[in-house]
Amino acid sequence: MERITTPTSVYEVDNDIIVRTAEPTDAHLITEYFIANRQHLREWEPKREDGFFTLSGWTQKLIKLNELHKMGLGYYLLVIDKETNQMLGTISFSNISRFPFHACNVGYSLAESAQGRGAMTRALKLAVNYMFKVQNLHRVMASYMPRNHRSEAVLQRVGFIKEGFAKDYLLINGKWEDHNLTSLVNPNWKEA
Repeated sequence: MERITTPTSVYEVDNDIIVRTAEPTDAHLITEYFIANRQHLREWEPKREDGFFTLSGWTQKLIKLNELHKMGLGYYLLVIDKETNQMLGTISFSNISRFPFHACNVGYSLAESAQGRGAMTRALKLAVNYMFKVQNLHRVMASYMPRNHRSEAVLQRVGFIKEGFAKDYLLINGKWEDHNLTSLVNPNWKEA
């Protein structure tokens, strides 16, 4: 069966990468990704409980995420290497608000082995395009720690504009971290 993008499911391809909605059957793939990248991602993410790195933890989480996908309240996407089927990263859309805000937050992670290849830039463009065209959102917001120059560069390449600075914004790796605030506005938004 050919995979297609729908209002509840994402499946987009750009040359050698696939961006698709995570399914409950992806628990093993996601668990392996986070175990392999545990040290690499630690500096940029919240502290993770042990269950975050288990198959059962991810199976339960994916069942809940699948319900959010169906209700249009959140999207957890996987970035997959088309040739090897290896998981390269994640993109998540959260805090989705419809009328009158029509906006959400985006966060992402990329495997250490996938750094420097432009995979996240291409994947994020596909994912944001989905949120604009299919979900009809007007604004996607992203934040990054000022020292995270790679994330800053990805957001700039995708077109995000810096809008501000937030002191002690997110609890990352057990410490409150400052963040630069950015957004990308849908230039083609029309009221549904």
